[in-house]
Amino acid sequence: MNTAQTHSLEKTSPPKRQPLVMRLLDKDPGGKITISLLILIGIYVSIANLLIPEDSVFHITAYGVTLLGKYISFALLALSLDLVWGYLGVLSLGHGAFFALGGYAMGMYLMRQIGDRGVYGNPELPDFMVFLNYQELPWFWLGFDNFLFAALMIVLIPGLLAFVFGWLAFRSRVTGVYLSIITQALTFALMLAFFRNDMGLGGNNGLTDFKDILGFNLQSDTTRVGLFLTSIIMLILGYLVSRAIILSKLGRVVTAIRDSESRVRFIGYRVEHFKLFVFVVAAIMAGIAGALYVPQVGIINPAVFSPLFSIELIIWVAIGGRGTLYGAIIGAFIVSYSKTYFTGAWPEAWLYALGALFVLVTLFLPKGVAGLKAQFKENKFLKTLTFKKAN
Repeated sequence: MNTAQTHSLEKTSPPKRQPLVMRLLDKDPGGKITISLLILIGIYVSIANLLIPEDSVFHITAYGVTLLGKYISFALLALSLDLVWGYLGVLSLGHGAFFALGGYAMGMYLMRQIGDRGVYGNPELPDFMVFLNYQELPWFWLGFDNFLFAALMIVLIPGLLAFVFGWLAFRSRVTGVYLSIITQALTFALMLAFFRNDMGLGGNNGLTDFKDILGFNLQSDTTRVGLFLTSIIMLILGYLVSRAIILSKLGRVVTAIRDSESRVRFIGYRVEHFKLFVFVVAAIMAGIAGALYVPQVGIINPAVFSPLFSIELIIWVAIGGRGTLYGAIIGAFIVSYSKTYFTGAWPEAWLYALGALFVLVTLFLPKGVAGLKAQFKENKFLKTLTFKKAN
């Protein structure tokens, strides 16, 4: 071997591995754009609320920060649903139940932080319990005065429910519309249970009148911005976790299950294990979204368990683009902003507008807003091909 070859070998070094985030976002331009926009929005909103004077047109009010924080929470919820529906092929009509359970876990922690600052001044019992003549705190409220315990419950309760439900349903090979109906029955049953005053969770009024979180005043601008930024961080992390799942070997099996479950089962895979894993992960993400939603909005009640809310989630994902992840985020923002606008300017027209939006997207954008570019290219190609055949 001559000297030139030796130097050439010495200079040759193994290729550097890309950072994990870059590998997860490789060949995902939509995800890169979405995450970049989320980071820019987080930076701008923080500056516009805390540093720009209130009389400036560039100032964002505390209400605006709260509203955007709510949209971000909904986007994380839609992302979790897209993981189940778009990649696993399970149409869950009760996904809002996991969101609500995470929200109630956070609400219980926030209620315990009120202490003697409530209307009745009881340091142990929340106001609604004093009003309903409770003599002591129910056993399942114990521990919620500790944030770490509450954070564990935010993850554990939705995850445990999803595990038990999924284990029974998937092992029984319940699929298709039957599984969708069962998930809807689950959230409806929970809604009826949480409406009861003797459940010890506030009945139809739910949990509200929160004061602070981790010692920070919830009415403070800095706290609102902190919660908003936390929501953005969790949404980005949720997106990266979802990408890691679908790009893994497990994700390829899950996609195959969506396309042909019987074939995957025939090959020898335990299909129910893969479905259960994704279902539980999505439920945990939904619970975290609910926990982020509650301190920003200031209330959680049984209406969130409503099957109508879960159906609305389906519309978010369908409008944004199922099976893309970032499409679910786009759909959540579009529908949530439209709801805010119509319910304020023209309340009676909101449901008609939502239905019309869903019908238009189904007819003209079957791949959702996220698939608009691909559909345009496909239509252009078909028109070119038709023109050539005609000539």
